[in-house]
Amino acid sequence: NPTVKKENNMNKLILFLVIIGLSACSVQPEPLRFGEDGCHACKMKLMDNKFGAELVTKKGKVYKFDDINCMLNFYNYGSESKDNIALTLIIDFSQPEMLIDASKAFFIHSENIKSPMASNIAAFENKADAEKMNNEWNGKILRWEEVEKSIVNGH
Repeated sequence: NPTVKKENNMNKLILFLVIIGLSACSVQPEPLRFGEDGCHACKMKLMDNKFGAELVTKKGKVYKFDDINCMLNFYNYGSESKDNIALTLIIDFSQPEMLIDASKAFFIHSENIKSPMASNIAAFENKADAEKMNNEWNGKILRWEEVEKSIVNGH
């Protein structure tokens, strides 16, 4: 039956286009290229590989930042809705250039931390690493929700 064959071909074409469309919108982080990439917010070059952040939208658009301060200002007041953000990533201070999930990270806020844009915040994947560095910095260990609020209120 030619009509059935035509419908099967049409269904295969639609499925193929859906698969191609989904693969084109993959949500993947990109490595931060220090000395090359510019901060989306302040436009300064990313230079310190112990600091940096990245937001990736649900459509795969990547925004790079030199400091959590710049990232959170964009995150809270930028042109992308928070609902449109798929990945919120931060550099692990103890593993330079390694992006980690900000919602699972441990943060230290201390005047002794000299971050690129004066957030005075460093992030860590492991609580033990954060506690070890905090012995030197005498700061406050925070979780993502606290950091987000503290930046909004001017840390």
